[in-house]
Amino acid sequence: MSDPWVLVALLSALAVVGVGTLVWGTAGLARSTARLLRRRPPATDPALTVDDVAVLIAAHNEALVLQGTIDSARRHVRADQVFVVSDGSTDATVAIARAAGVNVLALDPNRGKAGAIAAAVERFGLERRFAVVLLLDADTVLSDDYFATGLPLFAAPDVVAVAGRASTRHARGAGGVVAAVLTAYRQRVYLVMQWAMKYGQAARAANAVSIVPGFASMYRSHVLATVDIAAPGLTIEDYNVTFEIHARELGRIAFHPRAAVAYTQDPATLRDYAKQVARWSLGFWQTVRRHPWRPRVFWVALWAHIVELVIAAVAVLLVLPLAALSLVASAIVAIAGPVDAAAADAVAAALPPGALVVGVLAPDLVLTLWLAVAMRRPVVLLFGLVFPFIRMLDAAMCLRAVARAFRRGATGVWVSPVRRAAGSQ
Repeated sequence: MSDPWVLVALLSALAVVGVGTLVWGTAGLARSTARLLRRRPPATDPALTVDDVAVLIAAHNEALVLQGTIDSARRHVRADQVFVVSDGSTDATVAIARAAGVNVLALDPNRGKAGAIAAAVERFGLERRFAVVLLLDADTVLSDDYFATGLPLFAAPDVVAVAGRASTRHARGAGGVVAAVLTAYRQRVYLVMQWAMKYGQAARAANAVSIVPGFASMYRSHVLATVDIAAPGLTIEDYNVTFEIHARELGRIAFHPRAAVAYTQDPATLRDYAKQVARWSLGFWQTVRRHPWRPRVFWVALWAHIVELVIAAVAVLLVLPLAALSLVASAIVAIAGPVDAAAADAVAAALPPGALVVGVLAPDLVLTLWLAVAMRRPVVLLFGLVFPFIRMLDAAMCLRAVARAFRRGATGVWVSPVRRAAGSQ
């Protein structure tokens, strides 16, 4: 095997995986090793209990799933600690929340999730009444030990937010094979981002977590009253709230992959998946546009991630065209000879098609193997044949969102999500 082949394969793999993943993954491994060597139980804050927590659920036409989410919250806290803000709902969302005996705020017209959260925090006086606010999506269910594992992360006084760890709820009987493939792929994304990156980013010396996900994360209540939750021109709020914590130097963001776990309902159709990813990508780039670079660890890490994100997206999208170009060049050389087709011979030598494909697919296969072992589902290996194409879709939407984010803003007003009834999970 020639040196160009190996070099191209390695460079392709590095472009797809990214240096940041390796750096933060190593940092996370170091944290885990240090914790095992100390063999000390995690610190706890006896002054902070579930009685100090408000659960805030922003909902827009969530009648199919809201009851299950409220029930999940009620297993942990009293009804008077649960707050539902209905943002212009036209279905039974408000009626379900009121029948459940929780606090309800009905807004009309639709303000968007960020606007609804900001209105509820102010209307219910959550900063004055509770030390911590859990923002919970209307389709999300808390794990049995969500608070038992999540609240101790607030033991350090400089921790102002605890990022929840997402896990997908498998769509049994809804969407068939397509839903199974999409939920497995999303679980792989969660696995990589949370185990290989976010845990390392949450190290005390780094404090470089780039998103406290809005699906099920906790904040000290004064933070939500301080940051601009409903900043104009943004599609989603969670990136912006996270960036504001860093920009205002409000404190650290804590995360542990075995703490504050919650289960969310991921898309069951390719169309819904594409819409969600496009929305997330647009929200990320809009937030980057809103917040200027600052000479701090978080911003250095963020911009390094942005550079690698763009490079990886371009690499994933170009691998097939470049491989095809190399095959055509090789065919031309085979017909005309290397002397008469010197340019084609140079292309074929510089871009071995096998090296390009292996460089992109090998890391993808490793990630899929990791997922299959973690989930104990060998069938995921078959799904992995489709994952590279889903990743191409992700890459295309990521790059498309860059142009959209810098060309125009957004109102943040959400469209009714496509949900599945709780029985179809």
